[in-house]
Amino acid sequence: MILSRLSSLLANPAVSGFARDSLLRMEPEVAHGATIAALKLGLAPPADPDPQELATSLAGLVLANPVGMAAGFDKNGEVPVPLARMGFGMVEVGTITPRPQTGNPRPRLFRLPAAEGVINRMGFNNEGHEAMLENLRGRRVGAALGINIGANKDSPDFVADYVLGVRRFADLADYLTVNISSPNTPGLRNLQAEEALKQLLGAVLAERARAKIRVPVFLKIAPDLDETQMDAIARTVLATDLDGLIVSNTTLSRDPVAGMDHAAEAGGLSGRPLFALSTQRLAQMRQRVGRLPIIGVGGIHSAETAIAKLEAGADAVQLYSALVFSGLGLLGEIKQGLLAAIRARGLKDIAGLSGRRTAEWASGTAGIGK
Repeated sequence: MILSRLSSLLANPAVSGFARDSLLRMEPEVAHGATIAALKLGLAPPADPDPQELATSLAGLVLANPVGMAAGFDKNGEVPVPLARMGFGMVEVGTITPRPQTGNPRPRLFRLPAAEGVINRMGFNNEGHEAMLENLRGRRVGAALGINIGANKDSPDFVADYVLGVRRFADLADYLTVNISSPNTPGLRNLQAEEALKQLLGAVLAERARAKIRVPVFLKIAPDLDETQMDAIARTVLATDLDGLIVSNTTLSRDPVAGMDHAAEAGGLSGRPLFALSTQRLAQMRQRVGRLPIIGVGGIHSAETAIAKLEAGADAVQLYSALVFSGLGLLGEIKQGLLAAIRARGLKDIAGLSGRRTAEWASGTAGIGK
């Protein structure tokens, strides 16, 4: 009864806003822990069923809607079921590494309220493969479950860690994400270089071929790539049977937040300041990889920015940092905006929005409202 009443309160926008403001007054990691705890208690209200126009397919997966929770929020696979009940079309848990690790020293998570940005240098803090397996075993999530796999910071062989992640989770996940784009594990982004990427994908996809079921595998890349690096990544992935890309992770750039409090902190920048860069990189990769599925992530903070990400070439999108500032109600607002855009344009479904403005975003001439 108490949980039911609290759930009803959280569905009230005024109360939800009060809860968000209370969380913003907490130290960021404490607030994150409180949010996970609330979800584990069942305090998030369930969403209404999605209209058929929002349904889409992604690398063979059928999604009720194209909006997912990005990796980093639920690192240990504790709350994928509550997140699915809230209305996410996919839930990506992790990043998970073979062995538990504490990550970098605190403080390591910083809000930039004036820019609605976040800087983190978490360092793949997580409880390891065994804890994730225990948390997820036997659960029916209710949305597409992605498991984002990484390597331990002190591993002598990063590639072996990713292979082990595939071996452990291929039969449990609806899709796997190979995360080589975090800036917070020294040397990890070096795996984006052409020869290293060939070796990694060869090993990962060979291990995937040994699984009982062919699980889709995505590669998550950084936004801090130049034209030559993007060419090499596209050339490499198109020579494999990789199922898709996630564009993008956080950025090391501080241009959009220069001079703000915490802007000089080490780590990756996410949230609203990442939107333009990540969306341009998405469009540029779309031009390079043809119809290979792409999940767009980075800086989405409204229905308009979700639509723009799709128009730049994404097939689906993911959120995380914007929820810190806008609250959980943002998910519903984005889905309503997507539905309105589909109907206003006379389209049948969400796929009709994808790639309509790729060239503009790739060239840097596009923008919200242009």
